[in-house]
Amino acid sequence: MDGVILTPLKQIYNPKGDIFHAMKKSDEGFDGFGEAYFSTIYLNDIKGWKKHTQMTLNLVVVVGEIEFVVYDEINKEFFSVKLSQKNYQRLTVKPNLWMAFKGLSKSSMLLNIASIEHNPDEAINLDINEINYEW
Repeated sequence: MDGVILTPLKQIYNPKGDIFHAMKKSDEGFDGFGEAYFSTIYLNDIKGWKKHTQMTLNLVVVVGEIEFVVYDEINKEFFSVKLSQKNYQRLTVKPNLWMAFKGLSKSSMLLNIASIEHNPDEAINLDINEINYEW
């Protein structure tokens, strides 16, 4: 899907604690830095639909497992991926695509490395039932 990039990430195993890379400014999908934040979601809960008009999202699941769904309303096309430490990748979502996500573990946490600071006026929210997707 145009506007979506899935990037495998490096994991460095160490007997005293592992290192999980998230993003470098030289990576494809890096579109500037505005803020980084963590968000949690619980088993079978769904957050979304949200469409950012300016922000590029760079999403990494650091705990648990989360299913992400991106919807391109112009092409009527869905993109879906389940991310976890076992499927350790970064999902980049460019502006003007709808996105929602569902918790697949008791408690999951994601990191978003956003291209701009949060601004509630640059995002549009829809009820989860407004876009028909079979979760």
